[in-house]
Amino acid sequence: MKLSNAEEELMQILWKQKKAFMKDLIDAYPEPKPANTTVATLLKRMRDKNFVDFVQYGRSREYFPLVKKSDYFSKQMNGLIKNFFNNSAAQFASFFTEETDLSEDELKELRKIIDERIKNQ
Repeated sequence: MKLSNAEEELMQILWKQKKAFMKDLIDAYPEPKPANTTVATLLKRMRDKNFVDFVQYGRSREYFPLVKKSDYFSKQMNGLIKNFFNNSAAQFASFFTEETDLSEDELKELRKIIDERIKNQ
């Protein structure tokens, strides 16, 4: 399941904090900060999507992520490659290296990563 942009922004904060009360989440936003009701709505939707859960402490809820950032990112990247590059990692790599301003050192680092991956398979 995918997060909306607003949910993803909140999830980034929660991944960084690992667990947080709503006040901590709102405090982590840049100005202008969202309303409590906005964050509460986002958290409810994210809980319905099984991205977050909470522990109840009296009237307060401490939220925590159920999905690891690396797992979410991996799934999003795989979806991007599937939907925009005909499920071809090679097409994605070609686009990425041609359309970004990578330095020679960055390209060499990418080559090193790929060579290492090939060697370990």
